[in-house]
Amino acid sequence: MAHNKQSAAARVPTLAKEITAYYERGEEDGRLRSGAGRLEFWRTQDVLRRLLPPPAAQLLDVGGGSGIHAQWLAADGYLVELIDPMPLHVEQAAQLRGVTARIGDARALDVSGESVDVVLLLGPLYHLTQHEDRVRALTEAHRVLRPGGVVFATTINRFAALHGTLHEGLYFAPDRRPHIEASTQRGLLNPPEGDTSMFTTAYLHEPSQVLTEFTAAGLIPRGQYGLEGAAWLMGDISSRLDDPEQRELVLRAMRLTESVPSLLGVSGHLLTAGSKPMDPRH
Repeated sequence: MAHNKQSAAARVPTLAKEITAYYERGEEDGRLRSGAGRLEFWRTQDVLRRLLPPPAAQLLDVGGGSGIHAQWLAADGYLVELIDPMPLHVEQAAQLRGVTARIGDARALDVSGESVDVVLLLGPLYHLTQHEDRVRALTEAHRVLRPGGVVFATTINRFAALHGTLHEGLYFAPDRRPHIEASTQRGLLNPPEGDTSMFTTAYLHEPSQVLTEFTAAGLIPRGQYGLEGAAWLMGDISSRLDDPEQRELVLRAMRLTESVPSLLGVSGHLLTAGSKPMDPRH
């Protein structure tokens, strides 16, 4: 992919120090490979495989972390370039066959306009806590897409912190509860400083907010898909996923409800698809 000639200074990614510290722990590569996290991984894979254009489309994986999705996408035959603000993630992703990886910022992509078929934003939007930054990232995705190209963006649902910490028991800790409850009101999760038991600073969307941000960036929303449904709150979900037959039943059940409007916010994560208009005037 050809890169444009904007200044390197505009490309320096900036993340809050607590977000950087969270990912410098090196745990992100294993998060979706074991335990209950596999549900998010397999459901993301399941939805994308149904919606992506056929290989060998050119795909830009923005904020792609260590390359957990880039790896299977490249194996499926896609031409994958990964961009991430964390040097550790870029180093890990660069080792994957068929994946090129480099440091970059979702808000200022060093990528030529109308040069890719698909943009994945499977992580950046929930670490961009300001509305303007999220729209800027989506606008950048719009810019680099060819007409008719597709954006897939993952967001964390507004009540995910409340549901998840109730499930795990952290909600009952008096020092954590105010932070959790605040996230349901303002959409901003700010764990206590130094707390490594919770996720780091993140913005938690209402499903309708994502559609508003897509539209503000000039994208046409094409669908929303709850990734984990209610299954992520099952006490025995990890053991169910260990059994291939039961895993398929879980995935089947999630497909039945994945786009039911009244259930979208139950999932921990929401995948939203949108396209760049064929006619740039619309």
